Amino acid sequence: MAFPVALQPFTIRDELDRDYFGAFERVAQIGYAAVEVGPPPAGIEVADMKARFDRLGLKVIGAHAGLGQLTDGLDGFDDFLKLFDAKYAILSHRFETREAVLESAALFNRIGEACRARGLQFLYHNHDWEFVRFGEETALDLLLRETDPELVKMELDVYWAQKGGVDPAAYLRGLRGRCPLLHVKDMEPGEERFFAEVGEGILDFGDILKAAEEAGTEWLVVEQDHCRRPVFECIETSYRNLQRMGAVRT
Repeated sequence: MAFPVALQPFTIRDELDRDYFGAFERVAQIGYAAVEVGPPPAGIEVADMKARFDRLGLKVIGAHAGLGQLTDGLDGFDDFLKLFDAKYAILSHRFETREAVLESAALFNRIGEACRARGLQFLYHNHDWEFVRFGEETALDLLLRETDPELVKMELDVYWAQKGGVDPAAYLRGLRGRCPLLHVKDMEPGEERFFAEVGEGILDFGDILKAAEEAGTEWLVVEQDHCRRPVFECIETSYRNLQRMGAVRT
């Protein structure tokens, strides 16, 4: 029940603005094997980023993208991912109506097909709004039913699933073979349901990790959208707690 562990660097976004490579050096020092990151900011060449990441031993497994990057800009995005030997193109979206879900499902199938033709895998990343119900099913249920499971896979976020009112482990078990990346973060007790480091909140990570193994998840990706403590302390706490759970493959 051990996985390679990556970081979604949205958690350290302010630190990246201050010292881009210095921040990633600290990520590698903690022990993270990879990150989920797109092209560097202006002023940093992609080739320099690749060279620095190689020296750090830090992989890129995939990147989040905007809808335009996955349609009109897919060739350029593909070039970036291929340079890093990364395969996952990840999208978050929002749906206000059932009809919008159906329209998006058709679009996502087309994006997924275009990604597959380039050797990439398209993933959808959830928040809590996908668990709104349209009749008897949630928006995410509908999206998954209306998309090809080979073209549109998931990057389930366990915090947002919990906040959306479902059991993350149970939902993950329904994604067998369809959730190669799993976003892991925890939730504080109480009404605010604020973000917490993995293992420091109310989520049942014992069951979540078992479900991830059953579902065929390839990578755990740590993310903490907002932190009460210094961000590097938070991401190290999450990593060390995963190590104590026996969940980190080295």
